[in-house]
Amino acid sequence: MTFIPISPTERDAMLSTIGVKHLDELFDSIPKKHRFPKLDLPPALAEMEASALLSDIAQANENVHEHLISFLGAGAYNHYIPSVVDHILRRGEFYTAYTPYQPEISQGTLQSIFEYQSLMTNLTGMEVSNASHYDGATAAAEAVNLAYAQFRGKRTKLIVSPTVHPQYRAVIRTYTEGMDLQVAGDDPNTNLEAGPEGLSGLLDQNTMLVMVQYPDFFGRIFDFSKLIDAAHKSGALVCVVANPTALILLKTPGEMGADIVVGEAQPFGIPLWYGGPYLGYFTTKKSFVHKMAGRLVGETVDSHGQRAYVLTLTAREQHIKRERATSNICTNQGLLALAAAVYMSSLGKIGLQEVADLCYQKAHYAADQLSKLKGYELCFDQPFFHEFALCCPKPVSEINAHLLEHGILGGYDLSNDYPTLKDRMLIAVTEMNTKEDIDALVEMLAEA
Repeated sequence: MTFIPISPTERDAMLSTIGVKHLDELFDSIPKKHRFPKLDLPPALAEMEASALLSDIAQANENVHEHLISFLGAGAYNHYIPSVVDHILRRGEFYTAYTPYQPEISQGTLQSIFEYQSLMTNLTGMEVSNASHYDGATAAAEAVNLAYAQFRGKRTKLIVSPTVHPQYRAVIRTYTEGMDLQVAGDDPNTNLEAGPEGLSGLLDQNTMLVMVQYPDFFGRIFDFSKLIDAAHKSGALVCVVANPTALILLKTPGEMGADIVVGEAQPFGIPLWYGGPYLGYFTTKKSFVHKMAGRLVGETVDSHGQRAYVLTLTAREQHIKRERATSNICTNQGLLALAAAVYMSSLGKIGLQEVADLCYQKAHYAADQLSKLKGYELCFDQPFFHEFALCCPKPVSEINAHLLEHGILGGYDLSNDYPTLKDRMLIAVTEMNTKEDIDALVEMLAEA
């Protein structure tokens, strides 16, 4: 984007057009006490001094790489990121690239997106993937848009499991505001012990989409095959929100018969980064590709018979006929999709399996040790991947404060989103947590 300065004459002409004489008049409607105060800036510093000051300020932040042992997950996880990921991302041709509208000069960007799409479809067991969304919550909301478009508004019931990530459910409700949809099943006060069968009774001929999470927000693993069959018999679609790391070990949603698989790809080469930017992946069946938001890169051959990549599908909302768009948001997180592709490619199939297996084994070791502590026990008895809910003898906020004093970032307080789960902590374990880290957590929880 280029900014062109204007002359004082042009500025005065613009102000005259809107009926004011000075720029200050534009703020007359805002009371003076609410306007931004005069900037009280410190004296200017030399570059070397400014760099040292900013470095000191930055070092005050604690992070999971230098200061803290983290057992906090709830949708964003501390995984090891190979150095090659950052090296590739910082190459100028990727770092500064924008939408690849001109394929003849964008083959590198197009191929990177194509490879990302191929990897995600293989991982989820689906047929097509788009070029990504803002984050997992956005991708989940776009799945609702797809279902609504597929049924052309003739079906208006959406069933969402209460164990889908609370933030995803909140974004879905924001997206669907004004669409006259009936949202059922996502009451956080309902029976959270129930598995997929708890949603089957909500199915009817008005249901357009059923959404579940795999593993669910509490880390539990369920086979949704029967629920998906029941949903299909009623004519509804099914969306599975899935942790991509878990899919390396578990049965894929595609094998269960899911129509749409979405989720957060942050575990694949993307740092925690204070909550973003992240990467929402979106995969589905080929029959729904024209209802899918976002872009899709395809492979073809050029006039010389050489392999080439093009934007096979692009979102209508970016060009014309916006009133026919299935979505009004479809920004391509291309750089982060590249990060995920490089991460998966650099680790390879065996490396990814090792990461997933380490997460699984270490989490089960932690669960076993913690459940032996007096006053602590696992809240659920279902199988889990690398995250589990721990019932605690006192408020989670007090326990986490004690842990933080000893350099440990504790688990997520489930009562923040589920009022019935008081004194319940969601603990996440990844390959980054050593046995010594887990033993330290056990010792500190025993003290707490």
